[in-house]
Amino acid sequence: MSKVASIRRPTHVRSVFLSDIHLGFSGCSAEYLCDFLARTQCQNLYLVGDIIDFWHLRKRRRWPKAHSRVIQLVLEKAMDGTRVVLVPGNHDETLRQFAGMVIGEVEVHAHIIHRTPDGRRILVLHGDQFDAVVRCSPLLAMIGSNLYGLLLRMNTSINAVRRRLGKDYWSLAAYLKHKVKNAVQYIGRFEEAVVTAARREGVDGVICGHIHRAEITRMGDISYMNCGDWVESCTALLEYHDGHIELLQWREQAMQLKAQPAAATGTVAARDQAA
Repeated sequence: MSKVASIRRPTHVRSVFLSDIHLGFSGCSAEYLCDFLARTQCQNLYLVGDIIDFWHLRKRRRWPKAHSRVIQLVLEKAMDGTRVVLVPGNHDETLRQFAGMVIGEVEVHAHIIHRTPDGRRILVLHGDQFDAVVRCSPLLAMIGSNLYGLLLRMNTSINAVRRRLGKDYWSLAAYLKHKVKNAVQYIGRFEEAVVTAARREGVDGVICGHIHRAEITRMGDISYMNCGDWVESCTALLEYHDGHIELLQWREQAMQLKAQPAAATGTVAARDQAA
């Protein structure tokens, strides 16, 4: 993963890219995302797939208030002038039938080219079309999704113990993903396939999601950027007004902000608004 941005005040950026939120899934970190969206202002908001987890909702109807709040905050931004673009993924693929349409001020695209202020062209897509498991064996993909959910439930128990011991959050799922040989090879093949597609499109870079691994790296002549997810990593890609794109991890930022006295936080917000 590239160096993570350190932002401890409300964020004013040109564009925000989010993927793999998985609203409707018990592992979704909707509260952290609500905090991030409430503190962030942007001209463009890209939702890069798997925003709503229809796979999980078919099995279990669970929709906490925080999940509704996420949608409310997104729609409020759209109504207030933020350009909101939805690029559906495999978990919300039913929304792909609306590609090319505008629904409630939200644009829906199968994929889209984003242009940065410094003239670069960035291909934005979810990335599941480059996942051989998703394309060739939907049943196996569903089994994998269920196993991931099991690992997340194990994470909950593990981290409850770690909190009592005063230790930071640790992810069993992420550890296995980064250490198991087959998982590492899968991620590498996925990244290479996405970059190859970007190269065919003649763009300067690509932004995707799908594999829940936030990263910014250079692969030959292409900038590869992955938004990560809002199940564990709570990450977003931020584009600043000069075109620089940075990776932000919000879980720790949210904890730091909540630890600040209310008066101090309000003073920082007022100073940012004045600037």
